[in-house]
Amino acid sequence: FSAVAAGRALVQQEPSAETTEGTGIRISCSHPNIRSYDYIYWYRQLPGRGPALITFAVRGTKAVRDPSGRLSVAADRRSSALWLARPRRGDAAVYYCALGG
Repeated sequence: FSAVAAGRALVQQEPSAETTEGTGIRISCSHPNIRSYDYIYWYRQLPGRGPALITFAVRGTKAVRDPSGRLSVAADRRSSALWLARPRRGDAAVYYCALGG
């Protein structure tokens, strides 16, 4: 598992995930120590580029425009998942989540 420290909170993600072009994929993130005021941020880092914010949320489910999909936050906020609906080759990247107030 890869871990990113964000204040006192720790997030965990699967080390890798693969899919074929056009086949949806779910990328999950565990953040069991999330605090009440934390936002959940999702980033992606394309090869040779810096990280770019995809979306953020507090709770619930919201649509994501680029890449096309949605972000879902568990009812207890202890995990979240980014669903990429129709990934293309150009969406191959490092995806990661972070917490912040």
